Amino acid sequence: MNSATDVWNRVQSILSTDLTQIAMDTWFKDCRAVEVSDGRLYLHAPTSYKKETIESRFAGSIKSALCEIFSGEFDVVILDDEGLACLAEAEKDPELSSIDDFTFERFVVGNTNKFAHAAARVVAEGQQKKDFNPLFIYGESGLGKTHLLHAIRHYVERNFPRFHIIYVTCEDFTNELIGAIRFDRNVEFREKYRNADLLLIDDIQFIARSISTQEEVFNTFNTLFSLGKQIVFTSDRPPQEIHTLEDRLKTRFESGIMADIQPPDDALRIAIIRNKAEQLGVSLPDDVTNYIADNLSSNIRQLEGAVKMIIAYRDIMQDDITVESVKTRLKDFFKGPRDLMLTIDDIVEETARFYSLTPDDIKGQSRARDTTLARQVSMYLIRKLTNFSLKEIGLVFEGRDHSTVLSSINRIEKRIQESEDLSSKIKDIMANIQAKSKDMAAK
Repeated sequence: MNSATDVWNRVQSILSTDLTQIAMDTWFKDCRAVEVSDGRLYLHAPTSYKKETIESRFAGSIKSALCEIFSGEFDVVILDDEGLACLAEAEKDPELSSIDDFTFERFVVGNTNKFAHAAARVVAEGQQKKDFNPLFIYGESGLGKTHLLHAIRHYVERNFPRFHIIYVTCEDFTNELIGAIRFDRNVEFREKYRNADLLLIDDIQFIARSISTQEEVFNTFNTLFSLGKQIVFTSDRPPQEIHTLEDRLKTRFESGIMADIQPPDDALRIAIIRNKAEQLGVSLPDDVTNYIADNLSSNIRQLEGAVKMIIAYRDIMQDDITVESVKTRLKDFFKGPRDLMLTIDDIVEETARFYSLTPDDIKGQSRARDTTLARQVSMYLIRKLTNFSLKEIGLVFEGRDHSTVLSSINRIEKRIQESEDLSSKIKDIMANIQAKSKDMAAK
């Protein structure tokens, strides 16, 4: 499920749970999904009025639906006819990123991704190094995990042409497994994956949704590992934080090399911006480069998308690239994570208000039932809405260790599945937190 149409259909399905059929037909029936790229879904609205209405009334709901689908930050861009033409023109540039550009040569290395890059190169170059099997690369969305996975694939294709390489997303693997079971093609399915010399599975965290997929991955892993074949996974979190993952898979995922990728620091963001601009044949002024780096810090896709946007606009509109023009052209980019930056105190305060408690109650040692629930909900929301580690979260709650935090998060995730009432309350708290953050950003 990677096509724009598939994504848009799923978004509409989620929206329909909160909107009437009349509203769905009025605003979305004649909207067309254009593409999914760089962490954004592009939609075409037939009129400027409909474009502006969707942006003002429904953009937040669409983004929330995309976040639910992709388990991470995702944006939506609404295009009218003029915007669609600009996008089509920009895409004529052969230098724009594609899967074929995901090579080691084009991966910008910095302090926050150096080890993951080095481990990926060892795997690609050495193939049979037992200590590096499996390689498990994890980090937030948009930091370069998929890039490294394809870089390994490209390197091996060039240097080991006889190797049987399989790249697959976990969702496609699951869908293929379902089809194999439905049409009695289990033998063909297993032969395909268990005869691989190099198996690359992207977004393995989605394995937690299906017991049958976990079973198949477990057996495939054992077969390939026993034959000395290389396996590489990517995930948005380490195995211990994939909450419904079976212990036997967690131990196997952790038996090789674990390599995390952190958000880019200042130096890496600047390097990424310059590198992308050079790929597009442009040298950006230093003040523009620094402005983008200072204001966009969440992920690499966003940085590269911003560079492509301002260069495409310059080429089409014959506009100079200055800090002022960048502020105007990238205003939608800058409305994102930076404006909605949340602190732990923001989340604890709003959760405490919802449960008629004080922040000190939640952070303290009280074991009263309501206080304990509010504390666990706070930990869950902090983990979901911020990039703070389990250890950092625990320090706020009177020095609780990371295992206590993880246990609390697991309990809330389980209860959400069992209790529609708790799920609704948490959605309300999240909406309040985000609304408060927007109000603060606007001041």
